[in-house]
Amino acid sequence: MSEVQLAVPGFPELNREITPRPSDTVWGILRADAVKVSAEEEILRGFIHGSVLFHDDYACALAALLAHKLGDRNMTAERLEGLAHEALSDDPDIVEAGASDLIAILERDPAADSYLTPFLYFKGFHALQWHRIGHWLWTHRRHSLAHFLQSRVSEVFAIDIHPAVPVGTGVFIDHGTGLVVGETAVIGNNVSILQEVTLGGTGKEHGDRHPKVRDGVLISAGAKVLGNIVLGAGCKVGAGSVVLKDVPACATVVGVPAKVVGWCSGPFPALNMDQTLPEPDYSI
Repeated sequence: MSEVQLAVPGFPELNREITPRPSDTVWGILRADAVKVSAEEEILRGFIHGSVLFHDDYACALAALLAHKLGDRNMTAERLEGLAHEALSDDPDIVEAGASDLIAILERDPAADSYLTPFLYFKGFHALQWHRIGHWLWTHRRHSLAHFLQSRVSEVFAIDIHPAVPVGTGVFIDHGTGLVVGETAVIGNNVSILQEVTLGGTGKEHGDRHPKVRDGVLISAGAKVLGNIVLGAGCKVGAGSVVLKDVPACATVVGVPAKVVGWCSGPFPALNMDQTLPEPDYSI
């Protein structure tokens, strides 16, 4: 995102570079995408208008969309939209984190052809945004309602993240079906997680018992990461691996149990989404 100069005449000490908020960057493009699609596909016009064009800003559109995805006869979309507005108004960082997640999807997922497609249809994105609201409830000691949201999200999206889990920004949950994240896990910034991943415990012990995922980590499909262990910054976990020990920063691990088979040499794996493994050295 480019920076713009804010000039305050007569007060040079206040002149500074301002970085646009992610939500501002996303909102203008999202609306343009919505106008284009509604013009191309008449049957979607009412849906697109109600989901995007009817609203004044990204936060309002997000709250309404999430509510209609999750609402049912026991908890109406109207009540859920009010709850979402309450959380987003109290903590604007939730809005900006969600916009950063949307930006991450477009940068990392070749199936995302615009901001509009994941905003409307990607359940990994929807589940993560509801989790952010559930985590807000958890930190405000509204545990019963947070558990209710966790349950509904699991039922609707097949993604089960305990509301106590703090999650960073720019997080990409690709597909997400079968994702399970335990209570004392931590997920950092710019992390990418695919379907059928488990961040779980190793037994029935209490206390701090789940993985800590540092920035830039890529966890490939079907990986199981178990116990109070650390996935170091920029590491990569191969598909179907079972990780039971700490993984060093920048390492690539694969297998059951997972072992180090290589090291990163460029950008964080979570950013380039390269799920291949190093070529074996047959000279050994």
